[in-house]
Amino acid sequence: MDKLDKRLLSELRTNARIPISSLAATLGVARTTIQARIQRLEQNGTIAGYSLRLGDAFAAGQIRATVLLQVDPKAGANLFSRLKSISAVQEAHTASGRFDVILQVVAQTTAELDAVLDHIGEMTGVLSSESLIQLRSKIKRSA
Repeated sequence: MDKLDKRLLSELRTNARIPISSLAATLGVARTTIQARIQRLEQNGTIAGYSLRLGDAFAAGQIRATVLLQVDPKAGANLFSRLKSISAVQEAHTASGRFDVILQVVAQTTAELDAVLDHIGEMTGVLSSESLIQLRSKIKRSA
């Protein structure tokens, strides 16, 4: 990956819908160069896809929580398949340190969040949990 690829990815992170002609003008190269670069980056897996980013107006109606779990090491794959079936669980990550799993959970109401947290806490293999309610995002970068 060269400097042009990095600049191209930076522009696409800002606005994935920007026209190729605008990218070419911004980056000072031919439109066909941009098309070929994007195609190569898609084929080699650097660009895995394009998605929708919801704005603050949508997120304002949601309650978000980070949930930290200590789990029985034997519960691994089975636990993740059960967590995957809970639509409120948006992300699940393994971690090192005091907690083994970090979840990002979204709910519409505190009652819904409470029910989801109870359900997760009762799962076989979950030894303990700690929940952190997110109040407001101060910095939010895309991957």
